[in-house]
Amino acid sequence: MATDRAVTGGLPDRLRQRIRLTGPMTVADYMLAALADPVDGYYMRGDPFGRAGDFVTAPEISQMFGELIGLWCAHCWQAMGRPDAVHLVELGPGRGTLMADLLRAAQAWPAFLAALDIHLVEISPALRAVQQATLARRAPGIRAAWHGDMGALPAGPMLLVANEFFDALPMHQFVWTERGWRERLIETDGEAFRFTLAAAATPMAALLPAALSAPAAGAVAEVSPATLSFAALIGRRVASQGGAALIVDYGAGESGLGDSLQALRRHRRHAVLDQPGQADLTAHVDFQVLARSAREAGATCHGPLAQGLFLTRLGIAERARRLARQASAAQVLDIESARRRLIEPEQMGSLFKALAIAHPALATPAGFAGGGDDVRTDR
Repeated sequence: MATDRAVTGGLPDRLRQRIRLTGPMTVADYMLAALADPVDGYYMRGDPFGRAGDFVTAPEISQMFGELIGLWCAHCWQAMGRPDAVHLVELGPGRGTLMADLLRAAQAWPAFLAALDIHLVEISPALRAVQQATLARRAPGIRAAWHGDMGALPAGPMLLVANEFFDALPMHQFVWTERGWRERLIETDGEAFRFTLAAAATPMAALLPAALSAPAAGAVAEVSPATLSFAALIGRRVASQGGAALIVDYGAGESGLGDSLQALRRHRRHAVLDQPGQADLTAHVDFQVLARSAREAGATCHGPLAQGLFLTRLGIAERARRLARQASAAQVLDIESARRRLIEPEQMGSLFKALAIAHPALATPAGFAGGGDDVRTDR
């Protein structure tokens, strides 16, 4: 469980000092420091996942999520021509739960499991330790390598999974004024942090989609250069070396306006500028610009689809029924509750989206072609 730090020292004081020396900081710089500061960053200080932490992700809700993604990867591997070796990569693996469930599902395809070369991209030493323990316990005998960034991955065909990774990437915010877009910055007010606006236009405004020009006064727009960079890197990699990537996250299918920056602490909304490093900071993913960046790098994109539709097409209903056959009455209720939480529109089913980035020659991946269940869950 995450533990509190003294909020009068550490990261907050260093951010105040930085602002005093260099002036107001961008929202992107604030997010990067709050989440990834080597000493006091939110993700560097422990395990934030689960009921004892600050938030729960889909793999922690139900094993069905990771199992279906495992089936999706196996389907892609078959469409790739069943290569003897393929890199299985996860970005931001959390506790390692998704990877463990994925590998359990992969056991239904021994040749697929034998072809996997597993790589996890994780910046947090604390979370790496949790992931290593999870895989040692739940996937014994499986060897994996950890990396601090995608650039360290070996060459070759790749199947990549990123669940709730892009929402934590730093982004810039802009407010529409009578002088055009002005970037939102963060300054100090005594010991507190507060938002302000840049006096003049800043270069990052050039990344905003042209369709967002001239909205109502006070409208907020967001752009994440880190998202564009990762999407281009993934797109270029699968286009040149083969494979596919599955991105699952929350956000809009089309670019739009709105302030989506939020903080979560102990499963409750938290003031974004209060106690940096103590709460998770996230923003909605713009799937339209993410897909465009991947396509411009040479890849083909499928989706985005609502998570509920995607999981339904992969066969979550049948998987739930199979699990229920050997479950107690209480477990059956938990299985059904988890299924509904993952797919119902008023829960995670609509806000969360799935996007596939693939080599142009690869057949449409499972879940994105339409129709009924796209993969078998009885193997």
